[in-house]
Amino acid sequence: MAEKRLTKEELLTKAYKPAEIAMQLHPFYKGKIEIIPKCVIRNFQDFGIWYTPGVAEPCKDINKNPEAVYKHTNKGNMVAVVTDGTRVLGLGDIGPEAGLPVMEGKALLFKYLGGVDAFPICLDTKDPDEIINTVLILQPSFGGVNLEDIAKPKCFRILRELRKKARIPVWHDDQQGTACITLAGAINALKVVGKPLDNVKITMIGAGASNICITNILIKAGANPGKIIMVDSKGTLHIGRTELKEKEPEKWELCEKTNEEQVIGGMKEAIKGADMLIALSRSGPDVIKKEWVASMSKDAIVFVCANPIPEMWPWEAKEAGARIVATGRSDFPNQINNSLGFPGIFRGTLDIRAKTITDEMAIAAAYELAKCAEDKGLNENYLVPTMEEWEVYPRVATAVALKAQEQGITLLKKSRDELLNEASTIIKKARDEIHYMMKEGFIKPAPENTLLEE
Repeated sequence: MAEKRLTKEELLTKAYKPAEIAMQLHPFYKGKIEIIPKCVIRNFQDFGIWYTPGVAEPCKDINKNPEAVYKHTNKGNMVAVVTDGTRVLGLGDIGPEAGLPVMEGKALLFKYLGGVDAFPICLDTKDPDEIINTVLILQPSFGGVNLEDIAKPKCFRILRELRKKARIPVWHDDQQGTACITLAGAINALKVVGKPLDNVKITMIGAGASNICITNILIKAGANPGKIIMVDSKGTLHIGRTELKEKEPEKWELCEKTNEEQVIGGMKEAIKGADMLIALSRSGPDVIKKEWVASMSKDAIVFVCANPIPEMWPWEAKEAGARIVATGRSDFPNQINNSLGFPGIFRGTLDIRAKTITDEMAIAAAYELAKCAEDKGLNENYLVPTMEEWEVYPRVATAVALKAQEQGITLLKKSRDELLNEASTIIKKARDEIHYMMKEGFIKPAPENTLLEE
C-alpha cells in the first residue's frame, strides 16, 4: 500500500509539534540529566574507601604521578560542554541561563550516543579571554571540552587559542562538528547524483562559524575552492570585500580563495547554476526562495540546515526541482545533525587519549559516517545514518582513534578490534542503563500524547 502523502498543513503541524511537546516535558522532568554513582555502596563502611580516609591513597598516587588521575578517577570520560549563550541554535544571544536546556540536551546525547559523561557549563561572561582562561583552569576535572553556541568572530579565536594552550582536546561543535556531518552528507549526496566533489559548484548561504568551517573542510576533502561561492548578510564574498580584511580575517581568507568568477550579488545570483546549496544562515522559512532553487543545475542538492526551522521547507525545495534535500531536523528525511558526529568523535578521542582533535580526525569521521550509510544502501532520502543506528558510533570512534594514532598524537595505542570492542561496550552500557531506569520507574513515564510520530 502506498504511503499517505501529508498535506502542507499536516506537514507544518508536524514540524511545530516538537516545540509544543518540549514545553510540556521540560518542566515535567525539570531538566534532562543528573549524576548517579558508578561504584558499589555495599554498606556505610564503603564511604571510608570512596571518601576519607581511604581516598587519600589515590590522591597521593596522583600527586606523585599526575597521569594516574586517569586510573583513579572518571576524568578520562568527562567532557565539559561550555557556552556563553551568545549563539544558541538559531535564537542568537539569549544568555547562559536560556542556553542551559540546549547544553543539558547536548550532555544527554553525549551519554546515550557516546557513553560520555558530559556536564553543561554556562558562563556568565561574553569576554573571550575570560572564556579561554575559564576553560584552561577547568582542565584538571575533564578529559575534553566541547565549546558550544559561542558567537563569531570570537569563537574562532577561542578555539584557536585553546587548541594551542590546552592539555586536553578542545572542540567547537558548531564549527568542526557541523563540518564533519555536512561533509558526510555531501559525499553521499554526490554519489547518488553521480557528480565528483572536485568539480561541483557549491553555494554556501551564511558565513558564520559553521559554514566557514564547512567550506574549509570541504576544500581539505577535495572540493575546488574556486567553484565555491559564499554569501553573508551583505552579499557574496569576493576580493572587493576589503572591509573584511581587518574585521573578519576568516571571511577575508575565503574572499581570496573562493568565487573564482567573482560573482557579485546576493543569494539569487550565487545560487544560480549551483550543483549544491548548503545553507546555515537564519531560521526560516522563506529565507531561500523556490525560484532560486529552480535556477540550480540538474540533480540539484539542497541542504537547508538552520535551526529550529530550515531556510525553506524541504517540500518546497523538492517542488522547485531539487533532487536531494536535507535539513538539520529529525522529523524530515536526511537529517544533517551534529549528533551523528560528536558522540563517536569524543568516544574515540577519549579512548585513545588523543592530545587534540584534528581536521583530519573530523574528515575520517565523515568518511566513516558516509560508509555506514553506503553499507546500508544509499538513496535520495537516506544520505547519512540515523541516530537509531547505534553501531555507527563505535565505528566513528574507531575511525577517529585510528587516524589520531596515525598522526602520532595519542598517549595510548590500540588495535582496530580493541577500539571497536571498547567503544561498543561503553556505548551499549550507557543505553542499557537508561532503558533499565525507564523500565524500573527510576525515570518516570512521560505523560500521554507526548510521543512524536516517526
